[in-house]
Amino acid sequence: MISQRSVYPIEIAGVYRELRLFEVQAGLRIAILNILGDTELVSACAVVLREKLAQFEYDVIVTAEAKSIPLAHELARVSDKPYVVLRKHYRSYMGKTIQAETISITTGQTQNLYLDEKDISLIQGKKAILLDDVISTGSTLEGMQQIIQNAEGQLIAMAAILTEGDQEKWKGVVSLGHLPLFTD
Repeated sequence: MISQRSVYPIEIAGVYRELRLFEVQAGLRIAILNILGDTELVSACAVVLREKLAQFEYDVIVTAEAKSIPLAHELARVSDKPYVVLRKHYRSYMGKTIQAETISITTGQTQNLYLDEKDISLIQGKKAILLDDVISTGSTLEGMQQIIQNAEGQLIAMAAILTEGDQEKWKGVVSLGHLPLFTD
């Protein structure tokens, strides 16, 4: 049986969705954007983000696994740029990686990001756009920025489908909208 949850209605890139509200800590709920499998929304967002990012000269799109991977893939396809996925778990086949630590808002746990050895050359000496589905606390962005710096890349811009929380904090992020935090 599916339980009834409160939702937050929103239009993103011309596509209407109702985002379920999820409690991440006592008295604090966030609207959950899950683009996995939502090809209509991913395609629409990639086209609009490509237009908004046209003002920047960049070589590569960098994202963290997992929910933003479809967006990175589609944005790479429509902008004819490569993309790199920073992994959350190390695997031996990744070789000598570049690593950064972040804290997830949804789990409250520390997690690591790893740049696969094979992808270092895609960032080293290149201009990078950081891409996420939703930017909330900025912890993942900070980890991605650290990896770009350690891989000797140049951060050109940060982009997301949505920002969340303190809207002033995300003025420099190219996004398609903003989500409030929901407190009881």
